[in-house]
Amino acid sequence: MRLHYFLIFSILIWANTLCAQLRIGKLKYNGGGDWYANKTALPNLIHFCNQELGTRLQEEEDIVEVGSSSIFNYPYLYMTGHGNVVFSSTEAENLRKYLLGGGFLHVDDNYGLDKFFRLEIKKVFPESELIEVPFSHPIYHQKFEFANGLPKIHEHDGKPAQGFGIFQEGRLVLFYSYECDLGNGWEDQKTYNDPESKRQEALKMGANLISFCFTSQ
Repeated sequence: MRLHYFLIFSILIWANTLCAQLRIGKLKYNGGGDWYANKTALPNLIHFCNQELGTRLQEEEDIVEVGSSSIFNYPYLYMTGHGNVVFSSTEAENLRKYLLGGGFLHVDDNYGLDKFFRLEIKKVFPESELIEVPFSHPIYHQKFEFANGLPKIHEHDGKPAQGFGIFQEGRLVLFYSYECDLGNGWEDQKTYNDPESKRQEALKMGANLISFCFTSQ
C-alpha cells in the first residue's frame, strides 16, 4: 500500500514539474481553530523559494481539506492555527495514508495549537510519538545551515524553539515547529514589524523544509 501511494506521488511530482505547476497546500481542518491564519505567509515563502532554490512553485497555496482525496496532489502540506483541531476517524485515516504514501506535513504551532494538535495526531499515528528531531538531521542542513535547530522568531512562554517529528520506517513524515512561529516570520514585514534578520531566518528555515520535502522523500 505504501509503495502504491509513493508511486502516485512520484508520478504527480514528475507531471507537475513538467507543467511548471507544482503547488503546496494549506490544510483545512474542523474543530473551530483558525486553520486560515498567517494569510501572507505561504505566498512569501513560495516567492523566497522560487528565488533562492530555483523552484517553480505556483505563487499562491491551495486550500485542502484533511479528509479530501486531493491531499494526494501535494508533496507538502502546511498546517497552522491557534486553537481547536478535530480529526474524524475518516480524516485521520486519510491523513495517515497520505503520510505513509510519501507525503509530508509541516505543522506550525501559532501559539495555542499544541494541546489540540498533540491529541489529534494520536488518531493518525496511535503507535508513534512526536520526538525531537536531532540537530544533525538533514532538514536543518539543506541550502541553509541551522546547526542549533529551529530559529526563535517570536517569544511567548520563554521556551526554546523545538522541532518535533514523526518518523515512519526511518522517514520523517511530519515536522512540528513548536514555540517558534515560523509562519509569523514569513508574513509581510508590516504584519508584526519583525526585524528583517528574523524574517530571513524564518524564510531560510522554511526553504529548508521545502527543499527537504521535495528532494529527500
